[in-house]
Amino acid sequence: MATIAEELPGRAPRPDLLSGTPRAHPIDRWIYVFMAVWFIIIVLVGFIPDSLMKIEAVRTGARPPLPLPMHVHAVLMGSFLLLLLAQTSLAAMGRIERHRSLGRVGLVLAPALVLAGIVLAVTNYHGAWTLAQSGPPGLREAMAARIPVLDNILLLQLRIGLLFPLFIWLGLRARALDAGLHKRMMILATAVTLPAAIDRMDWLPTTLPVSPLASDLYVLLAISPMFVWDLVRNRAVHRAYWSWGAVYVLASVAANLLWNTPAWHETARRIMGV
Repeated sequence: MATIAEELPGRAPRPDLLSGTPRAHPIDRWIYVFMAVWFIIIVLVGFIPDSLMKIEAVRTGARPPLPLPMHVHAVLMGSFLLLLLAQTSLAAMGRIERHRSLGRVGLVLAPALVLAGIVLAVTNYHGAWTLAQSGPPGLREAMAARIPVLDNILLLQLRIGLLFPLFIWLGLRARALDAGLHKRMMILATAVTLPAAIDRMDWLPTTLPVSPLASDLYVLLAISPMFVWDLVRNRAVHRAYWSWGAVYVLASVAANLLWNTPAWHETARRIMGV
């Protein structure tokens, strides 16, 4: 997770005009802790039922054992969310030295999470492709029908794989001179990973499998507590939202335009080398 770095020589830190002033309210600090807890709840609600279903399917022989990259990715994602909670809590309590020290873990954890996501996407796709070509009857047809779905999922995975490290980098880059941008961007970076959990909540109204539009809107809903608080409390839209929103909307439009098109299916299979 992010750290608050040493000041650059000869340059004073840029003040956080929204929450670092004498009028700051306790919620200005604890809203980020709330967001970390909120994201953890979303992930648990999305993944626990899905994980239990997969485990039961493995137990009954309805699916092969879960691949190692899936376990590694789950551990890394859980660790990242707990680190986000720890970092926001430490900052809220004013324990900046501890926040800075613990932040070094995030410098390793964030890229490891991206790498694990790439390995998992490739593993799942190639596993399904192999079964679609040479699996036992019944399973072969089921996996063949799933390949187009995995093509579309790959589109969302690529979006996360590009946007998550980009926003993490922007947040880290701002940590010395713009605390307001730093802390908001770390929350917003984490938000782009939430569709992986949200899409597993089959009780939510959705546009899937026709388009991923609903998932994009749910991400906006997920960040709304922080955004609304900023807007009401400070009567301004922090520039973190403008930067994040511009990139996220552009990526979402591209994903919705490419979704389930023949050109994308062909491109996805070329990317996966099948």
